[in-house]
Amino acid sequence: MSDRNQKPSVPKAAVERMQVLRSEIERHNDLYYSAKPELPDADFDLLLRELLDLEAQYPDLVAPDSPTQHVGAPQNTPFAPVEHRMPMMSLDNAFDQSELQAWAGRVAKGLDLDDSAAAVGYICELKIDGLACSLRYENGDLVQAATRGNGKVGEDITDNVRGISVIPETLAGDAPAVVEVRGEIYLPVEKFNELNEAQEKAGLPRYANPRNTAAGSLRQKDASVTASRGLAFWSYQLGVVEGGPTLSGHGEALEWLAGLGFPVNPQWRRASSIDDVVAFADQWLEHRHDLEYEIDGAVVKVDRLDRQNQLGSTAKAPRWAIAYKYPPEEKTTKLLDIMVSIGRTGKATPFAVLEPVFVGGSTVQMATLHNKDQVELKDVHPGDTVIVRKAGDVIPEVVGPVLGERPDGQATWEFPVNCPVCETKLVRPDGEAHTFCVNPACPGQQQGKLEYFCSRGAMDIEGMGESRVALFIEQGFIVDVADIYTIDWDEVAKLEGFGATSISNLQAAIEESKQRPLANLLIGLGIRHLGPAGAEVLAKTFGHMDDIIAASAEDIAAIEGIGPTIATSVASYFDEEGAKRLVEKFRAAGLNLEGPEAPDEPQTLVGKVLVVTGGLEQFTRDGVKEAIVSRGGKNPGSVSKKTTAVVIGDNPGASKLNKATELEIPTLNEEQFIQLLETGELP
Repeated sequence: MSDRNQKPSVPKAAVERMQVLRSEIERHNDLYYSAKPELPDADFDLLLRELLDLEAQYPDLVAPDSPTQHVGAPQNTPFAPVEHRMPMMSLDNAFDQSELQAWAGRVAKGLDLDDSAAAVGYICELKIDGLACSLRYENGDLVQAATRGNGKVGEDITDNVRGISVIPETLAGDAPAVVEVRGEIYLPVEKFNELNEAQEKAGLPRYANPRNTAAGSLRQKDASVTASRGLAFWSYQLGVVEGGPTLSGHGEALEWLAGLGFPVNPQWRRASSIDDVVAFADQWLEHRHDLEYEIDGAVVKVDRLDRQNQLGSTAKAPRWAIAYKYPPEEKTTKLLDIMVSIGRTGKATPFAVLEPVFVGGSTVQMATLHNKDQVELKDVHPGDTVIVRKAGDVIPEVVGPVLGERPDGQATWEFPVNCPVCETKLVRPDGEAHTFCVNPACPGQQQGKLEYFCSRGAMDIEGMGESRVALFIEQGFIVDVADIYTIDWDEVAKLEGFGATSISNLQAAIEESKQRPLANLLIGLGIRHLGPAGAEVLAKTFGHMDDIIAASAEDIAAIEGIGPTIATSVASYFDEEGAKRLVEKFRAAGLNLEGPEAPDEPQTLVGKVLVVTGGLEQFTRDGVKEAIVSRGGKNPGSVSKKTTAVVIGDNPGASKLNKATELEIPTLNEEQFIQLLETGELP
């Protein structure tokens, strides 16, 4: 036999690595479907990508049972099996524009068309970060719900799905004899945060992220627990249909699904070029945290259903669709140490010192661990490999350790007995989750108060960040927040790194802060329980700092929007001589102590709570909020039992609409909203 006919030998290292990868991927698949993941998605994707590359390089070693050849699924489950009449496939991934372009080229070639989206015809959708689910309806009634499972056999979760309020029990309109709908069950961010607040209060570990929490909630043995979690659903694909209309495209199918009463995400778009596809994905990458749910990318599908059939599928994924994945918001890194910071209220907060890792769009070196109980519940030790999560502007958080990589004999971490700054014994009040330094003169507290005073949400003094505040305290230039306005700049000029320009810029920022609204000054004082909304109400109602100081707790509590807890806290704060001296120093420095003038607008919305969803023609997002607040109303971001009405604009959020329907809250169009602004009466 000639050398030409001999197959190239496969390196032993490649064979062994493929075996390790297959084993690890299957193990992590089982952990994921058991809602106990040890790896973030990004790290799992890297393992899968490495195995795919090796199998492409050595195709003779591709095994039928390789995880690249099927969809992952749990091995043991308390739920009955459901065989899918049409396979529920996963999607292949593109991680950058070049991979997306390469996929588009394969699609065009498979259809024998020019390499352009205009010729092919694409639909762009958001990739919801949740759990795939199939819903089967017969004669308009929900008869079965199932997970994806391994793509061929899933789990029967019908009882649990019936507790998800946005999923219709009975379809609207002319329902076909059989219709199967695929979609994503997810946990809204607001519900996720509420669950974690409840976990902390109960001394239980925080949930890792909305997707894993949704998966765990959906697979509860008690369906009432699932119903209590606030899960939601977006439908994105048709499965089996018997007796339905003739549909030609995916976009048309989405519109038909919406007509039957299914929640369809409103953010889908048609694309006329691959540049349009990328623009869609980039737009939502920038605005992903403006949504009420988490997304981890965009999905691109060939629109025409006949072309989808022509392209077909591999063993695992359709060739006519691809997921364009966003940079991960969870990564693993090394936990170098655990330290404790002392905040402006004396709260002692443990935080992680990390080996730098790029996650959520920035390099992270520190992350919160919340409190003593959470460190113990997460079971993280210095030296661990840990999962770090950073979503948007949210403070980075250590989710938990990768226990499989913990060295034997790793030492645990003990919460300090004394304040790490002033050595005062730390105190944990009865019934509270947090521990405090009770020394009011603690330099850690003083620095925290000064940093908070200078922060963007308060007096917004650019240039007075953490390092400069610490330096000025160390040098004795400032002791309390009012000292910022009497800094000896001749002494500052003697310090290294402070030239004429930097001093001039800092002086200008401090001078500019003197004209900040009274509400900002109240926020900057850090009065316990008083947030931005309460500060705004106090400033508008009393009109001057002196009148707030003179008011009793009863006077303050009588104001709409101010409860007794805030009122008592504000009155107690200004009863202290130290607070009064501080205000006099502000007055001498020329700070603005006056509140806004009485509102010009008629107070037609006092006592009313209005939620707006979707775009309005005559109002910007900020403009509609101002229109409500200036008339005495409230404009929260979510619908609750306290909501007076929901204003509906273009492309409204389905979760808000469904919540309004569930609670039987009136909905208004833009014309009716304007009428309400003028008269104060619901149409």
